[in-house]
Amino acid sequence: QVQLVESGGGSVQAGGSLRLSCAASGTIFSSDTIAWYRQAPGKQRALVATITGGGIINYADSKKGRFTVSRDSFKNEYYLQWDSLEPEDTAVYYCNLDTYRRGRRYSFWGQGTQVTVTS
Repeated sequence: QVQLVESGGGSVQAGGSLRLSCAASGTIFSSDTIAWYRQAPGKQRALVATITGGGIINYADSKKGRFTVSRDSFKNEYYLQWDSLEPEDTAVYYCNLDTYRRGRRYSFWGQGTQVTVTS
């Protein structure tokens, strides 16, 4: 079992910067893939970025250049940071861990952290 806890959200002024953290506990494999998603009010949850155990990073097209995702596999912590926040970044941000165990795929989610960007 895996537990994910996001932190670092809050109310931020437009133009500011923010770093979200995701702390994982339980049985974590270095090969697990971490993803960040966000869900804006009235919209579906959308992918922001993924980072594999090997450090391969992919960003959703609309997020390239603004977001940076990283991981500290020693601490089992994962990060999402970005600058130049916009009101459109207001959303609940979720951490996701995708893993294969005994030939089956599992996906775990955190409870999310709210980010509100004020203009």
